[in-house]
Amino acid sequence: MAGGFTVKEKWFTVMSRYKLPAIMLLLGVVLMLLPLGKKTAVATQETPPQEFDLAAMERQMEEIVGCIDGVGRVKVMLTLRTGPTLSLASDKDETLRDAEMRTENQILKLNRGSGMQEVVITQQRYPVFQGAVIVCDGAGNSAVRLQVTEAVSVLTSLSSDKITVAKWQS
Repeated sequence: MAGGFTVKEKWFTVMSRYKLPAIMLLLGVVLMLLPLGKKTAVATQETPPQEFDLAAMERQMEEIVGCIDGVGRVKVMLTLRTGPTLSLASDKDETLRDAEMRTENQILKLNRGSGMQEVVITQQRYPVFQGAVIVCDGAGNSAVRLQVTEAVSVLTSLSSDKITVAKWQS
């Protein structure tokens, strides 16, 4: 080819001119194919509401308090001011009929397919404790009583005047 460019020379000219845009395009494609971070995965996970079991809570507390040095045998009783509550999403419809305002609340449900429906929970409140009684072998020691009172206070958010620690009957 006299006076003209060969295919190889044309390819080299085109590549040198579009080298940077080609690299940026390739980098963009690679970034789009990478999985999104953990933050997005956590945000899309659904966590079912946890059931509250007072007896299980008392057993766990007995186990934890029983590990405190000097406590010995232990029995825990908790009382609740209010139980666990769920707030459900609802659709409120207000209409004015015959000079009277009527309000209708309809609980929102999600259709999960195959006839399965779930209510939409907007808020879950855990129970509020009213008081605690702990009976243990080591209650005769004031240091043990203090440690037990502090542990129960941390676990239940009760003030120390709502917690009684008594000595186990011999």
